Formats: sequence, C-alpha cells, structure tokens
Amino acid sequence: MGRVIFHIDLNSFFASAEIMRNSALAGQPLAISGLSRRAVVSTASYEARKYGVHSAMPLHQALEKCPDLVVVQGDYAWYEQLSERFLSFIRSITPLVEQASIDECYADMSEVIRAYKRPLDLAWIIQKRLYEELKLPCSIGIGPNKFLAKMASDMHKPMGITILRKQEIAKKLWPLPIGSMIGIGKKSTPLLEKAGIETIGDLADPTNENRVMQILGKASYQLIQNARGNGTNVLTFSHSVQSISRSTTLDKDTLDDQEIRLAFQKLCHALVQGCREEGVVGKMISITIRYFDFKNIVRSASLEHYSDRFADFYETALLLFDNHHTADIPIRHLGVTLGTLASTTRAIQQLDLFTAQKAEKIDVLEELNAQLSTGKLVFASSLLSKKDDQKR
Repeated sequence: MGRVIFHIDLNSFFASAEIMRNSALAGQPLAISGLSRRAVVSTASYEARKYGVHSAMPLHQALEKCPDLVVVQGDYAWYEQLSERFLSFIRSITPLVEQASIDECYADMSEVIRAYKRPLDLAWIIQKRLYEELKLPCSIGIGPNKFLAKMASDMHKPMGITILRKQEIAKKLWPLPIGSMIGIGKKSTPLLEKAGIETIGDLADPTNENRVMQILGKASYQLIQNARGNGTNVLTFSHSVQSISRSTTLDKDTLDDQEIRLAFQKLCHALVQGCREEGVVGKMISITIRYFDFKNIVRSASLEHYSDRFADFYETALLLFDNHHTADIPIRHLGVTLGTLASTTRAIQQLDLFTAQKAEKIDVLEELNAQLSTGKLVFASSLLSKKDDQKR
C-alpha cells in the first residue's frame, strides 16, 4: 500500500471562528476585514462569496457588491488559538502532521487508515468530529502525495471529501485551467496561457516541456512532476526542536519585491552567523510568510547536501517565496528556518574539485561581510553580469 496523505483545509476559517463566538452571524454574508477606508477583505463567508466577495478585495468594493455585507474586525489572537486546537486534534490521530498555514495541514494517514474497512470512513470521522467538537467546517483531500491531496481538497468546498488517485489525474486533474494549479501564480498564468499552456494537462505534456521551462525556470521540474502526479509524499515535520530560525516584522505591510528580497538577504546572513556560532550545518530550509491579515504560510525544501552557506539559504528561500506566495497581498512578517541539523565536524560532504573551489570562494566573501557593520562586498563578476544584462 502506498502513502495516504490527507490535506485538511478549514473552510472560511476566520468567518467560522467569528460565528463560533456569535451564532447570530451564521447564514449571513460575512467578511473579516479592517475598518479603515483602505482595508481589504481577509476572509469571506460562503454566503458573501455568492455576491462575488473574496479575500484580498478592497472593502469598499466588497460593500458595493454586497450592500448587506456584515463586516467584523479580525481577532487574530483568537484565530491562532483555534488553529492550535485544530492542529492538536489532528496530531491526536497521527503525529505525522505538517502545518501548511494557519488553517490547513497535511497528515500522513498511511498507517492509521489501515484500521478502517473503507478509507473514506477516517476522513468522514475527522470532518464530523472537527465540526462537532471545535465547530470548524473543513474540506479534506486524499491522495498519494501532497500535491494531489491539496488539489483534491480544493475540488469540493465547503465540507467536501475528495480522493484523487494517480490513475484518475487524466480525467479529474488535467482538464482544469492552468491558473487553478497549486504553485502557478497570477504572474505566471497569463504567460503560460499565451504560450498555449492553458490546462494542467498541457503542463504535464512532454511536448511542452521546453516552453514551460523557458517561462517558469527553476520551478519547472517540480511543477511538471506535480502535474504528472509525481509530487512528494514526504511531510516536513520533526519530533526534535533542533533548528535555527531568524525572522523579522517589516516596518510596514509591503508588496515591494526589492524590500522583500532585502529582508530575506538579511535573514539568511543572520542564519549563516547562527550556524557558525552553534557549529552546525543543516539540510532543510523553511520560510514563513505572514500576510497583513496574520494568515501564515510555511513552505520547506531540502538542500542537496548539508550546508551553512548564504548562497544555498538565500537561493532556496527566494525559490520557495516565488513559488508559493500569494501575489497582491501585503506581507507583514518573514522568517527563515534551518532544520535537519548536524554538527559541522560530523557532516560529510562529497564535493568535486570545482564545487570545493566555489564553496571556498563564497565562504571567504561571507566571512568578510560578517565583519562589516554597514555595506556588503560582492564579486566584481556579479557586477559585470548585471551590466551585460542591461545592455541586452
């Protein structure tokens, strides 16, 4: 029996949390939002969504679409408490749980599900108990890997349970529009459509690989594998608390790409310094993105080898950010974590001659930068490459 991954997604979480405290809100078109003129909607109830109200919509526009909209200012401390209860409940069923955001998680049910005659029974019990005990409606997707489970949970909302097997992707997954695929952002969608990649099936088609790679770059391989049903079934979690984290709250909520990248740069430099101080290297990079509405997402990737190098941390963090952040929603807080740690003296890396020379060169630069209080040194070659790009 292969892996059985559940993706459990709380439906309209913030709205459900408010209804829990005030039952009079049930059945009404409800939006969670700030109350200023420039406020945007964090979450809309399904009754409000019927009017076209959705998250990230300016509040004044939401009120135009739904004049009877009930607006509640968010209580994010309350939502965090509920999220912890939700995760604790799932962990009481299986310890193999990866939190994806404040209102969703992946759970490896491969062993647990063996106790049930019908696989859907476990999903039905989880959904029923979450609603009865915590008053939290959810949709559950079931698949052999994280990607298929996530896509399945999105197919039937609210309170849906959907199985997406690999042998079913040609019928259920490939006809879906490319913009509905997890990992394909708003910026990439029109570029792919212009190139004739209009459905998930088009992305999976081997004859389109070159076009896809030209548009999506480094992210292409994993996205193509996901579309073909070959996504990872490995969850990111640890029974050990051993990790190094660095985070920052931005001066103001921002969409500025340069400011975000500068923040990641500083965090990764600080992470390198932490590794040197602790005498460790790591293999798992995770980023945390907290949006203006306090909704968090956490995404992770494994490095090819143990590392304490800035270049590895920074490149991986940016790749995770570019692949997973929600465009056009202001960001409040960023974090980078290094996990799967090992002592520097015990980590064995197999490097060829050229890799070793490159690592030594980068390490020297990092050591020099670590000693500077202001400014950063760069290689002249990087400046030359930028000039060449400008000439083009």
